Amino acid sequence: MYKNCNRRDVLKFLTAAGAGIVLTKTESSKSVPLTNKPVRVGFVGVGDRGSYNLDICLGMEGVEVVALCDIKDSYLYRAKRWVEESEQPTPKLYGESRTDFERMCDNEDLDLVVTATPWEWHTPVCVAAMRTGKNAASEQPIAITVDECWELVETSEKTGKFCTVLKEIGDLTITNMIRQGLFGEILHCEKGYVHDLRLVKFDPEREPWRLKHSENRNSMLYPSMYQFTTYLELGHGDRMDYLVSMSSKSLSINEFAALNYGDDHPYATKKMALGDYVGTLIHTANGKVITFHFDTSTPHPRHIFRMQGTKGCFMQDRATGEQRIYIDGRSPEPHSWEPADEYFKEYEHSYLKTYRPEPRKAIRGHGSGNTTPIMWHRMIRAIREGKPIDRDVYDSVNFAVIPPISEISVANNSKPVEIPDFTQGKWKTKQPVEIS
Repeated sequence: MYKNCNRRDVLKFLTAAGAGIVLTKTESSKSVPLTNKPVRVGFVGVGDRGSYNLDICLGMEGVEVVALCDIKDSYLYRAKRWVEESEQPTPKLYGESRTDFERMCDNEDLDLVVTATPWEWHTPVCVAAMRTGKNAASEQPIAITVDECWELVETSEKTGKFCTVLKEIGDLTITNMIRQGLFGEILHCEKGYVHDLRLVKFDPEREPWRLKHSENRNSMLYPSMYQFTTYLELGHGDRMDYLVSMSSKSLSINEFAALNYGDDHPYATKKMALGDYVGTLIHTANGKVITFHFDTSTPHPRHIFRMQGTKGCFMQDRATGEQRIYIDGRSPEPHSWEPADEYFKEYEHSYLKTYRPEPRKAIRGHGSGNTTPIMWHRMIRAIREGKPIDRDVYDSVNFAVIPPISEISVANNSKPVEIPDFTQGKWKTKQPVEIS
């Protein structure tokens, strides 16, 4: 819905949303008036994904981008120009070294530090931010090891600063369908990061660090399923307790390198750790199951999302955008899909009825997710009102821990591996995110 809106559209949406409709947790404290002080933000990493979040941020009223950090001058000065074009003061620039974000965190008075760097820097940036009194938000995965997940949790608890992953909580209308009982009790969700990234892995101007992970790790590497926190109420009455993962052999990267760069290219014969396909099954304490597919090395369209409940199911084709639904006793043809359009009209969330931006040009940078501007609005408003954010550090590390746990399972012939409980039992009484 918001994929093609520009910054001006985002600004209108944020202003309209801020006037009356708020997404909070049920345990949130009493609302306090908004202050006139701008929320001061610093960005670490302003490449494709970082510039997408920066551009959203520049369209928000009451937000000031005061510092930018990147080791690549072209990205750093492009971001500086965007900030100045938005009629904000010239930001302070940091880029002397890969750890210059530490100097930024030490020197700058910031309310929020946002990181969109290669994966291995996500946790160090977030920890540096929290230890210097700043809130932290990161692209996924927010951590890449179990120890890093615990470090984020312990640092957030010690400093009282939030640490969150920059991912949407899911489609609000689908959430409304679930809460209204349309599908009955949800039993199973299937999703995947099935995305042909062969060219990206070999492109020095984009994300060549992905190839490094393919070389060294055999697991479900990219936990792109944070909306399940909302759909399955994970961490809020249920939790993931164990998983099993298995991997196919690796062929496609070698074949791609040989075909495009010649038989003498180093990657034409180099043994890759990552299998072309990795499948993961996750079990929850309340008896639900998640199936996750990971494949970034073979030629294919985008993946599907499927959700099954006791009364019906929903499916979305990411390649075509088609959404289909089947409700037992209500769908016109037994055992046959029907278009989901009418259900989306019937169950459209009241939040989405409040404002509909006119689609124009896309926000700059590499981005996806129709609710990303909404996510940004909620996060900034939480900072200004001193309220808890919708996805806290426990929710954020719950899925970040899946890749290292998956790697253990693959290495041990797909044996089940327990998933840590970062809440230390608090998930049993922690209330679901309430959308109101």
